[in-house]
Amino acid sequence: MAFIQTGDATTPTAPVRTQLMPYSDDQLLPISALEHLLYCPRQCALIHIERVWAENALTVQGTLAHDRAHQPGLESRRDLRVSRALSLRSARLGLAGVADVVEWHRQQSDGDGGVALPGTAGRWLPWPVEYKRGRLRSERSFEVQLCAQALCLEEMLGVPVPAGALYGGASHQRCEVHFDAALRSETATAAAELHAMIAVGQTPPAVWSPKCRACSLLELCLPRLAVSGSARRYLDHALRNDPGTENSAP
Repeated sequence: MAFIQTGDATTPTAPVRTQLMPYSDDQLLPISALEHLLYCPRQCALIHIERVWAENALTVQGTLAHDRAHQPGLESRRDLRVSRALSLRSARLGLAGVADVVEWHRQQSDGDGGVALPGTAGRWLPWPVEYKRGRLRSERSFEVQLCAQALCLEEMLGVPVPAGALYGGASHQRCEVHFDAALRSETATAAAELHAMIAVGQTPPAVWSPKCRACSLLELCLPRLAVSGSARRYLDHALRNDPGTENSAP
């Protein structure tokens, strides 16, 4: 067994290797799990191995933003087409998911790349757009998730997808993301690490960090317990502060 360092926790995994053969449909993992993995490997394992989930205000806001973006359909705006809730998959990376939005930009000439769209003239370049709640902030995990969508589109359509965008729902800001070689490599590595962690089926230990406060799984993960180093102290404190134990006797 090997250990990989991703984010704030050390994750036990099977040896990470390049998948030589394409993944089968039943081996595909959610694209969204890449964001979970890079944000916190323990969170990723709790959700995708132990099937634990809990809502808080932040996750509800995120769900509402994605629900609005995931209204299926195709919009037309002169040299722009907009697809919503577009299914994506990559047998090479072993990933599948749904793109919030894929914009199709009409190219100036047929030699500029892109694909043909049914019922339209010319060639159209796909441009994935990922919606995020709140204001946009610098998060490599967001960029990796978006890049994974681009790699799926490239594999499905056979055309380069050089860039995409992140969109902040609260700020209505949009940030372009260019899929350079470093980001593509990091995305492929993250996909391999995700498959390795799922294959082992072991949840890494909790590691406290300030971002834990915003995690909806805080009360299930108990990262403060890991910091205290004593389950006995934690239980003693919980019992002392439990009104139901005040009058109990051994």
